[in-house]
Amino acid sequence: MNYSEISLIAVGLSMDAFAVSITLGLSVKKPRLKEFMLPGIYFGFFQMLMPLIGYFTGTLFASKIQTFDHWIAFVLLGFIGGNMIKESFEKNEEDTDKNQFLFMNMLLLAIATSIDALAVGVTFAFFSINIFAAISIIGIATFCISIAGVKIGNIFGMKFKSKAEFLGGAVLVLLGLKILLEHLLYS
Repeated sequence: MNYSEISLIAVGLSMDAFAVSITLGLSVKKPRLKEFMLPGIYFGFFQMLMPLIGYFTGTLFASKIQTFDHWIAFVLLGFIGGNMIKESFEKNEEDTDKNQFLFMNMLLLAIATSIDALAVGVTFAFFSINIFAAISIIGIATFCISIAGVKIGNIFGMKFKSKAEFLGGAVLVLLGLKILLEHLLYS
């Protein structure tokens, strides 16, 4: 797995955080620096932590499942991506009257948006990659995309939320398919 593929995964994983950041941007009339930075910090950190946990968990079992690891990657990425695509079609009205930037709310949102990154970390265990470079790319991408999400949400509202989630899901599904086909056709 090369860095361009990891970058695509990073963008795909960050789409949940982007979608949530859009809704956070809707919750404030005029975001201050704090409102821009908090989602990026929380989401970026957890998008780095979860793949790391998944990677080390996956390496414990990698030698036992190498013969079907491509299927695991395909199923996990396909499931995550498919779920994101499904969610992109659901209508979700957020309550914009309360402060969405409180610690517990941000913590729960960060964990919820990074669960899929845990599964991606497991798939990283099957490839010879520099996990620290990979999680850095994921964290930085999520940080930047989350900040952009707050700004876009504040300016444009919910108009782009479902499109971003759909695109992120499609990227993950296509990467899962690519991994499967590469292994089946070139191994």
